[in-house]
Amino acid sequence: MSDTLARPIPVTASLPSRWRQFYVLTKPRVVQLIVFCAVIGMLLAEPGLPDWKIALAATVGIWLVAAAAAAFNCVVEQRIDAKMARTAWRPTAKGQLTNTHTLTFSAVLCVAGSALLYFAVNPLTMWLTFATFVGYAVIYTVVLKPLTPQNIVIGGASGAMPPVLGWAAVRGDVGAEAMILCLIIFLWTPPHFWALALYRAEDYRKAGLPMLPVTHGAEFTRLHVFLYTLVLFAATLLPFISGMSGVIYLVAAVLLGLGFSGYAWKLWRTYSDALARKTFRFSIIHLMLLFAALLVDHYLGPLL
Repeated sequence: MSDTLARPIPVTASLPSRWRQFYVLTKPRVVQLIVFCAVIGMLLAEPGLPDWKIALAATVGIWLVAAAAAAFNCVVEQRIDAKMARTAWRPTAKGQLTNTHTLTFSAVLCVAGSALLYFAVNPLTMWLTFATFVGYAVIYTVVLKPLTPQNIVIGGASGAMPPVLGWAAVRGDVGAEAMILCLIIFLWTPPHFWALALYRAEDYRKAGLPMLPVTHGAEFTRLHVFLYTLVLFAATLLPFISGMSGVIYLVAAVLLGLGFSGYAWKLWRTYSDALARKTFRFSIIHLMLLFAALLVDHYLGPLL
């Protein structure tokens, strides 16, 4: 590690700002979406409400391990982060936190979260969550991301696991319904991330990362964003087709699918950075509303 990126933390840093630096390492917005999807998995696993003690322990445990993976990612990618406008502000990239401090922080979160899941939830959830940590922090970040433009496709498997973790926490197994939710997130990840990569292509080029817009060009990437949204659209109908959900979810899935596909079509045919940003933001709204619709249908559907 370079001395610049691993220099000691200034002694003048205040305690509140230091805590904020550690908090930033956890990538709060990303982790919030992970936990949201995991909670949806918990709620969908039972006809009624799950045991609140197990659900609470699982939520906290999954948050801790996800935050640990995010912090570990910041250590591995600190040189890359320093070269990219989107990530240059991170404490590890700016040298505000040493590698030792960050790795210790990550290890403490991972151990605490894993212990909570093992003893307060069940061993299956702990091992699945730990496997997700390894998949994201090691297999994706260390191996796939710097080697192949398909990194986000292959590595997306770990990011698609939250609803499976939530389901396993409540049921103690991995059901077909949970795997459908996993498939939806798996197919959602490439168009979501490539929309971001399109307007950040120069950042990735400077960092030397083989992201799809860098290796295959913007037009090729835009086409793949559109094609993936179509496949995703079909996959979002599976909960209704399988009997997992009803009409409420179906209406939401169709409207959201048409919206995402519409953005992707325009992105392919008439590209602009502003449109890519809108597509990226809509992709987040798409996933959140899709899973929220599943939840609404789960509880209100039987009453209609």
